[in-house]
Amino acid sequence: MELQLEINGVERSVEASKADSLLDVLRRNGYTGAKRGCDTGACGFCTVHVDGEPVKSCVEPVTKAEGTSVETIEGLGEQDDLHPVQQAFVDNTALQCGFCIPGMIMRSTALLEANPDPTEQEVREALSDNLCRCTGYKKIVEAVLEAAERMDGEHAVATDGGPPDDGAGGTLDSGCPPGGCDCSGDEP
Repeated sequence: MELQLEINGVERSVEASKADSLLDVLRRNGYTGAKRGCDTGACGFCTVHVDGEPVKSCVEPVTKAEGTSVETIEGLGEQDDLHPVQQAFVDNTALQCGFCIPGMIMRSTALLEANPDPTEQEVREALSDNLCRCTGYKKIVEAVLEAAERMDGEHAVATDGGPPDDGAGGTLDSGCPPGGCDCSGDEP
């Protein structure tokens, strides 16, 4: 059957079967940022936005998405113009293997749209449905909190991948104690 979806702001006509998940159709049509992890909705790797809400696309029937607006990680930003959440993940080295990151970023952007100034606990709760097998989540949570500040306009975004400016000409503290940072991303 043929379905009409708006994907990243572009109306698309896509072929699908009634048994297809939204993830199946997205990946078949070149939107490969959403990853297939568990196929049960347990890992969050496949998270996309449907009408602005985070949805686990591996368990979302594509027929339910007809006529909606779907946003994938490919629609957030481009290499030369990253979304503030994407840039914060880069600047905070919150990437490790990268497999879970598209889902983490999509879940994080939805959180920051609903709650522009979350606490650390609120970030952890919002990301609790998204698994990461490489990290202890520390850098990911730091990235989301920093993105919230950036989106609020409190801090300039570094364009060279370095630490962001603190607004007074210096750079922001990495959170490591003096002389105690091994730059491995682990807690000191």
